[in-house]
Amino acid sequence: MNSGARAIDSPQNARAKIWLALTETRGIRKHGAFLLSGRKTVPEALAAHGGIFEAALARTESELNRLSLPAHVERFVLAKPLFEALDTNGTGFPLLVGKVPEFEALDFSKAPKGLELVLALGDPANLGAVLRSAAAFGANRIVLMEGAAHPFHPKALRGGANAQFALRFLKGGDWAALTGAKGPIAALDGEGTDLETYGWPENLRLVLGEEGQGLPPGLKAERLAIRTTGAVESLNATVAASLALAARFRHFARG
Repeated sequence: MNSGARAIDSPQNARAKIWLALTETRGIRKHGAFLLSGRKTVPEALAAHGGIFEAALARTESELNRLSLPAHVERFVLAKPLFEALDTNGTGFPLLVGKVPEFEALDFSKAPKGLELVLALGDPANLGAVLRSAAAFGANRIVLMEGAAHPFHPKALRGGANAQFALRFLKGGDWAALTGAKGPIAALDGEGTDLETYGWPENLRLVLGEEGQGLPPGLKAERLAIRTTGAVESLNATVAASLALAARFRHFARG
């Protein structure tokens, strides 16, 4: 464990400016870093993925001392207003500064490897919830299309509950990139094959449309439907994705 923490009081401090930028997508992309919060997620991430974190931030040194910090992680004690500006989820628990992994561009001319979840969810909280389900049901390749929220946005991290660290993220470009894509493609839709009876292939690109807009026009994919009572027009995208991922998981669990 490191000894001695550096104190930072002013938001004009050079490091503080970078950390404040990490509360928004633009700053995360610019600096290639993120802020992780949470009384449960912070200790768990340190234990399982300590190597990706660079700094720990807290209001007091005693709070930092309660964490099992690797030796390479720098320790900082922040003035209360600065800490609260960074703690956008309002946890009051020490924050971690981590490095965003590299997102490779996906070559759609190559067949999918396992299940690739293709999405463009713009709401970071919704994206985080989908990522949590993806990790739970074994969809570890996430293709982020143009317009998708950043998976390491504070709200996405909160919704993901550390799922991000179990997933591989790929850049998909705009929807036109799917034209002529190799391998099977399926998409969640209001009409189509019942996903409970669908013969899920091992290698598949599963497309989730954007909130409020649905699937891109002209997408050539097998439509998969979730049967409901019809009492509501459609399901929330996060719920629909979770049900589909669970159905696929059950399909392969049955052998």
